[in-house]
Amino acid sequence: MPLGLNKVIGWTAGIGAVLVILSGASLAALAARPLVPDPPGIASGVSEDRAAALRHFLTQDCGSCHGLTLGGGLGPPLRRELMVDKPVPYLAYTIMNGLHGTAMPPWSAFLTPEEGEWLARELKGMNP
Repeated sequence: MPLGLNKVIGWTAGIGAVLVILSGASLAALAARPLVPDPPGIASGVSEDRAAALRHFLTQDCGSCHGLTLGGGLGPPLRRELMVDKPVPYLAYTIMNGLHGTAMPPWSAFLTPEEGEWLARELKGMNP
């Protein structure tokens, strides 16, 4: 095998091992978080202008994988009736940290934790 190909294979395997370790830490953190019932609509601290921008983000950025109507595509559908059994903290965590082994990226570089929670509430139809 050419030397360059050996380096690429070794590098790829190393990155894969790091991702497995990180995903295990993420899942452990998620599992350690207690499940609490979703509180009834509380103020999110997101301004009306930012809420409009986040709705656009949900349609365009999330919709690029989950379908522009959130009915599914590369990613699974995110329709409200499918979010009923998913707690807001779980959805917010997934939005902010992504899902290892899938095309779901972490959005924490672009969103605050409050915005991640706002998006989770929006998916569940809990925002005013």
